[in-house]
Amino acid sequence: MAAQDLEVSEWERSKISAQDINLLKKLSLSKKKHALLFPSEESYPTPPMEYRVSFVDHLIRGLSAPIHDFLRGLLFVYGLQLHHFTPNSILHISIFITLCECFLGVQPNWALWKHIFFIRRNGSHNIAYNIGGVVICVRPDVEYFDVKFPDSVQGWRRRWMYVREDCSDSREYNIAPFDGSAKILRRRSWDAEATEQEKTVTEALMSRIHELQNTRGQELLGIQITAYFLRIRVQPLQARKNPLWMYAGDKDVDRMSTDLSVKDLEKLVRKISLLSKKDVVPSSCRVVPYSGANALPQNHQTASPLPPLPEGGDVDDRAVVTDDTQVPSQPESGVAVSHKSAARSEKEVESEASESTESIPSAVSPRNKRKRGDTEGSGTSKLSSSPVEETVPEETQPFDAYASALVSS
Repeated sequence: MAAQDLEVSEWERSKISAQDINLLKKLSLSKKKHALLFPSEESYPTPPMEYRVSFVDHLIRGLSAPIHDFLRGLLFVYGLQLHHFTPNSILHISIFITLCECFLGVQPNWALWKHIFFIRRNGSHNIAYNIGGVVICVRPDVEYFDVKFPDSVQGWRRRWMYVREDCSDSREYNIAPFDGSAKILRRRSWDAEATEQEKTVTEALMSRIHELQNTRGQELLGIQITAYFLRIRVQPLQARKNPLWMYAGDKDVDRMSTDLSVKDLEKLVRKISLLSKKDVVPSSCRVVPYSGANALPQNHQTASPLPPLPEGGDVDDRAVVTDDTQVPSQPESGVAVSHKSAARSEKEVESEASESTESIPSAVSPRNKRKRGDTEGSGTSKLSSSPVEETVPEETQPFDAYASALVSS
């Protein structure tokens, strides 16, 4: 097989279970009308106007629309789309933003990000993935938090849907229009490091991170950061009215839902981490995060450089180095990285041996009575010309209708 033929699309008909639906309900990720639309027969995403493609496993790790400018900048600088990132990579970004805003007291810092992380192609055997084709890694020489990622997130590529991208700050869209066939091109920015001019600020922030990690009796752990943003019910990767150091508790304007029950929170933390049922889920952080109840020190500087944004024009680091569909660097499990969070490889495998998802039931649409082969690969949806907020396209289902059909099937 020719090298250029190694990249695979992986798109197929979406499979979302009743368990997924219940989780999204509990997290209130569907509380706005038509916030989520579920595909019916499409084997290839065709999002309606004002919608983007997302995954259940991205949403439960802190992603919501409109997206945070830091994430928008990452996508621009790296030349990627959201579906190129694995779930563990999305969680990496959520943890980083929470770390910056809650424990460093700064906006997410681009220089610090470059000091800690780089990205690389995700491949398995002789296949280069498109969905989840890029992973975020901690640099081998950097001491960072042990986040305890799972080795695999089974079947996540099949749990896709449409997420409404509301206009934000007069921009038509925060996320680039979906292109499921766009090639992943390696850019210089994938390995970009902090410049000498940036290192002064970076070193000060890294010193604080090491202090957070190593203060005896007050060690901050990656799992504590993860549990914290899930507990306070704020999506780190969403564009928000306030940074997390201004978090106002139960009445905070950026909260997605009321508090999760202890049982639901612990179940969710274990779902997205390596914690077993025997492991204790932290009920609090050993270091008190900054918030409305724990204000930043006086004269504390919160401003930080963001990654370049699309409206700022192109940057040198966006220059393409190579087409990474030619040779996957190596299977993700074989890459030597830091002994901390990225040391544990994430094989985003498609195995369904232990997966409990259910396919979309026939109750969703009469057209589902046709065999799957009749619609496989069609990649089309008949969209209504009426405004999305008033009329939902025939081949998509709003959250409530989809959930009702799934439960009754």
